[in-house]
Amino acid sequence: MMWLIMKVFLLQILVFQLFGGDIRCQASIRRHTFVLLFCRHGVNMPRYPWTDGPEYITQCPIQPGSKFSQKIILSSEEGTLWWHAHSDWTRATVHGAIIVYPKNGTKYPFHKPNAEFLIILGQWWKSDVNVVRDDVLASGADVNASNSLLINGQPGDLLPCSKSGTFKITVDHGNTYLLRIINAALHEPLFFSIAKHKMTVVGTDGSYTKPLTQDYITIFPGQTFDVLLEANQRPDHYYMAAITYSEAPTGLNIYDNTTTTAIVQYRGYYTPSSPPFLPHLPAYNDTNATLQVMANLRSLVDAEHPCNVPLSTSTNLFYTVSLNSYPCINDSCSGVNGTRSASSINNISFHTPTIDILEAYYYNISGVYGDKFPSVPPQVFDFTGDYLPLLYQLPSTGTEVRVLEYNSTVEIVFQGTNLVGGTTHPIHLHGHSFYVVGWGLGNFDENKDPLRYNLVDPPHQNTIYVPRNGWATIRFKASNPGVWFMHCHIERHQSWGMETAFIVKNGKHPEAQMLPPPSDMPPC
Repeated sequence: MMWLIMKVFLLQILVFQLFGGDIRCQASIRRHTFVLLFCRHGVNMPRYPWTDGPEYITQCPIQPGSKFSQKIILSSEEGTLWWHAHSDWTRATVHGAIIVYPKNGTKYPFHKPNAEFLIILGQWWKSDVNVVRDDVLASGADVNASNSLLINGQPGDLLPCSKSGTFKITVDHGNTYLLRIINAALHEPLFFSIAKHKMTVVGTDGSYTKPLTQDYITIFPGQTFDVLLEANQRPDHYYMAAITYSEAPTGLNIYDNTTTTAIVQYRGYYTPSSPPFLPHLPAYNDTNATLQVMANLRSLVDAEHPCNVPLSTSTNLFYTVSLNSYPCINDSCSGVNGTRSASSINNISFHTPTIDILEAYYYNISGVYGDKFPSVPPQVFDFTGDYLPLLYQLPSTGTEVRVLEYNSTVEIVFQGTNLVGGTTHPIHLHGHSFYVVGWGLGNFDENKDPLRYNLVDPPHQNTIYVPRNGWATIRFKASNPGVWFMHCHIERHQSWGMETAFIVKNGKHPEAQMLPPPSDMPPC
């Protein structure tokens, strides 16, 4: 057992480097006045949801002046995961990496790299992000664009304010490097590339993949990618760069149109190009470009890394993921046409309780949540049509969850809609990784589309990209008892209500039942 202490005084990018097993860490909040929670994004925490992290889902916030010992339990994860705050929008600056290496005595399923580098992509506002959040929720408006994108905390030298602090990596010609890339941005899907170099994807979300060589990757908020970089170009300086992918018109100030850069510099004696070479990235609104990695990503399937995708399912769910709006008196809000921005899953905009759902479930406290989350949307319509009735834009509100039997095999079809303008949604599930067995554009066809499912080597992920006006299907076995959050990882969509939770019931045997809570759970 390993102990780590996290003292939240300033922004710290803390990296956990693990070789399997489990650890304990202690979160102490002393100097600041905000409350905080930490989530181990992609760590499944078998039988132990108590320290999973999301506020009012599995615990109440850690209050100023208090501390909470958090046990982190690993299972089959291997590769790059991350941790972040799960209160308000604090994760914009409170986050870090969790790196799970192959167990002692085992090897990578690819040629061992000469070295590795951590690349965390993010966003930066000149103001306090929680003030930005409060303004958005008070006015009903969409959020204004951040002031800059970031690579490892720096905008890069295309912006004069950070020219001297631009992140750099030094490589030797002929060597191979493992880049562990995390999208920690609050709102922005990102295109990422390295000038004149290809990248080979070998892992995502803590699972290995078949090698996939790309000129660029599209990485959505919450996702991680492990890529190999071969230093095979003429020694020089080369930019790595990231830009936003957005469907929004350029006239709207809701997406960050900056380019963040870092520098790959070859070791040696030469006169570097000035400025460094810049990579060719897709246009900011190139939807087809976002699909390239998704279309070709496959799990690595071998004796050490089996594919356990359920071939049949006992629970079948169809969830619409939508932007919505609430009317305001005299059209006085700042959303579309004077409305208040909202979002929903199956037309239910989640209402956060004041007691965490896990505590209510474990101690049988009534009145905190309902267990009637619908299996299908309340209205069936042309989800991706151009002209949809205004009636469909108005969601209901509730704290509803779905109860799953232990070891049930679950299929969820996520269907994007064109309500209030369609957009992409990276949906993240806590407590379970899942197999992405299919996706497509337009409305899901229950008769034709399942015939195209990949049940041989689908990617194993914890955050799935639902395309704009499209769909994606996941499958998993509900073998982890507890309460597990599911939400859009675009932070404003989550704040507007695109979230829910699953309760996975205990199995019959002790090893299939939830472990008891720790003694120092934060009080509500």
